Amino acid sequence: MLEPDPTSVRGDFGDVRFEHKGVTSRFYGEGAEYFVDTDGADGKIARFKIRYVVGKEPLQQYLVELDGGRLQVLDIAWDTERKRWFHLYPDQDVSAGNGLHWTGNYKNWQARCAVCHQTDFRKNYRPETRTYQSAWAELTVGCEACHGPGQAHVAWAQKGGWADLGAWPDLTASGFPRAQSTSKQAIEQDMCGPCHARRDHLTPDSTPPGAHFTDFYSISGLGGGLYFPDGQQDQEVYILGSFLQSKMHQRGVTCSNCHEPHSARLVAEGNAVCTQCHNETGREGFPSLVLKDYDSPDHHHHQPGAAGSQCVDCHMPERTYMTVDARRDHFFRVPDPELSRQVGSPDACLSCHAGQTDAWAASAVASWAPERKPADRSVAILFSEIAGSGLSAERMSALVAIARDPVKPAIVRMSAIQAMGDQADPTTVVSLAGLLSDTSAEVRAASVRLWRTSPPGERAGRLRPLLDDPARMVRVAAALELAAIPPDQLPGEMRGSLSSALDELRVSMGAKSDVPDGQIAIGGLAMSSRNWPAAQAAFAEAVLMDPQLVQIWLTRAQIAAALGDASEAAAILTAARASNPNDGSIAVELARLLLGQGRLADAVPLLKDVVSAHPSDQDARINLAFAQLQTGDPTSARVHIDALSKAAPQRLEVMILEGLYQLAEGRPGEGAAVVREIRRLHPGARLPPILDRLGREP
Repeated sequence: MLEPDPTSVRGDFGDVRFEHKGVTSRFYGEGAEYFVDTDGADGKIARFKIRYVVGKEPLQQYLVELDGGRLQVLDIAWDTERKRWFHLYPDQDVSAGNGLHWTGNYKNWQARCAVCHQTDFRKNYRPETRTYQSAWAELTVGCEACHGPGQAHVAWAQKGGWADLGAWPDLTASGFPRAQSTSKQAIEQDMCGPCHARRDHLTPDSTPPGAHFTDFYSISGLGGGLYFPDGQQDQEVYILGSFLQSKMHQRGVTCSNCHEPHSARLVAEGNAVCTQCHNETGREGFPSLVLKDYDSPDHHHHQPGAAGSQCVDCHMPERTYMTVDARRDHFFRVPDPELSRQVGSPDACLSCHAGQTDAWAASAVASWAPERKPADRSVAILFSEIAGSGLSAERMSALVAIARDPVKPAIVRMSAIQAMGDQADPTTVVSLAGLLSDTSAEVRAASVRLWRTSPPGERAGRLRPLLDDPARMVRVAAALELAAIPPDQLPGEMRGSLSSALDELRVSMGAKSDVPDGQIAIGGLAMSSRNWPAAQAAFAEAVLMDPQLVQIWLTRAQIAAALGDASEAAAILTAARASNPNDGSIAVELARLLLGQGRLADAVPLLKDVVSAHPSDQDARINLAFAQLQTGDPTSARVHIDALSKAAPQRLEVMILEGLYQLAEGRPGEGAAVVREIRRLHPGARLPPILDRLGREP
């Protein structure tokens, strides 16, 4: 990250125009300054000064400073290889008014990017004014970003390797902060992981060098669409989560075995990076290596120097992000075309051999090593089945087995626990109680969630030790699950630990108060303690940041309605619909509210719009037909009843509509016949009183 000048700016600011989806942006310079004319938050073309540039290759991005100290990243970037302007989201709607517009929260530098691109970044966000007073020690990533404050080291160096460091306690002999981890792999994971991982942060600022990763971040699991079922990267996951799944990580390989941290280059060229270990003589420190010549056609089965002959081609396939930035997967998997076919993940073979089939690729791989058994496919297949068909008792048992298996990578075990959600029965949850003391902080933190639906006393007893866990991510997870229990229901000796952990939880939520997800979390915590005003305020802030958060609009309306303020609920839904005019669920919810208020005439047009836009939406069509019957328009209702009867003739609501229609048309005999059929197909179903009486009359 640099200030713009002729040496740092790589984009063409020579009065160049770029058009995207009807918006023409102009890039130009005036004297020593750089500008862009593009659409602002109101959709109108305005002039913006380029404040900073980010990146050198394969793309460079540009930052603009808006009101409130907000640094925003333009969606138009410069392709440094093809020498062209391009849009980072070519197929998405990121126009003005959309939460994804470049002026919005998702493109805010301080909220999303700065901790990894600047040295000692301090966010300093003030939620009450929605402003930033951010600060940093160095504009870009400098030595101190990884090594910590350098004053003591400078003093040590200036005195020829000797200095009285008493003024700086807990430093190494050369004046650097002492790492909290002990192994080389753990130290580098703590140092590199914060910026090379998809994770949730627990504090607002840059991580202190040397600190444990789990004290400042919670790494994301393999679910949620971030990874393919077999663990390959799908969305941007920034390497660490992939690496944690690998055998190389389990064997002690670390970042600097392959990467030179100061030059940002590899330690060798081409296959030599891999053959420093994978060769005929092996390498000290890695006794499990299979000794053989890997850099030969006998192993890679491709012509030397051709595509496929490089280790990374097959074992670290690329996936492109930000339109032009290809990044390699760090799982280091053996290609398994058959597994890719089964779970719908990319196959490294077909990325080159695009004209072939997965069966062809599987046959080729099998012919190269017919004696080799494929790696265990069960976890990938299980995750694929859950994603497609949900949990069953058999799949729950399989997840339990994975969670308990100490041989599996911790991130896989954690993901198995997360996949259980709230669906594990009490007996299963109790059987997994041992995971609360697992050696992995990630597993301990994930296991906390299993106790959410258990009785308060049992939950408190099980989670009490985790309030003093060594890892902040675990303490925060435990505090979240205990926050809803009134303090007077907790043992006295527990309250101090809970109070400290709750303080950490509040800090972690405050760290994300400038992003929609953070406000949603704050609102959720407020709901758990029945603090409805705080929940409403947080959810209102979330939809202000991202008006397309439909479910949060609906939650706000539901809270207002539950508190007896129907007019406020209607106002919320009206505002929601204005921001999301094509979302049928909002219109349906507003219509239901109006129906409940007896405002049938106001509800009918809303439901007509929904049915017109979504003809297959049975719920909307049912509500519309009910409203039309109640407003005395059975002819219009008949059209929708006929459509519903074709699609779902035995659905209870559809049969009730038929009965009501027959009554509206003055045919009680036909209505009674419908009621008898309802009672046959839906015994015990509750019917509208007029139909219930009809069915019971002699």
